Amino acid sequence: MREHIPVSSIMTKTIIGLTRSDDLKRAEMLFNRHRIKHIPVVAGECIIGMLSYTDLMRISIPELAGSDNVGLDSVVLNSFTIEQVMVKNVVTVAPETSIKDVALILANREFHALPVVDKGDLVGIVTTTDLLNYFIREF
Repeated sequence: MREHIPVSSIMTKTIIGLTRSDDLKRAEMLFNRHRIKHIPVVAGECIIGMLSYTDLMRISIPELAGSDNVGLDSVVLNSFTIEQVMVKNVVTVAPETSIKDVALILANREFHALPVVDKGDLVGIVTTTDLLNYFIREF
């Protein structure tokens, strides 16, 4: 396996994003429609936060515990804004960051996706799934 392959070669370049003015109901719809678990929150081309499906579940679990409802409760989702739920201090990587370095960051942190930023602009996202697919192809 080559050691210095840039993350830009495996990152997802088609970004599904949210803005701070979107609501959590839209976020839930995007998670479900695209079968993704992480969505960058952007202002223009700049990342300002990251929302994960787990973030939505954290605010919904108390409501779901006593409910037969399979989806997330609209009342709960409408009680919070994207900005209240998203992670604000987002760790990012540059397109030229090596896949090995990205794997080390994800292995040592409590998240499973990293936005890829070039000169302040969001250009992609790399997830643990992207890494696993890369390792499968290499082996």
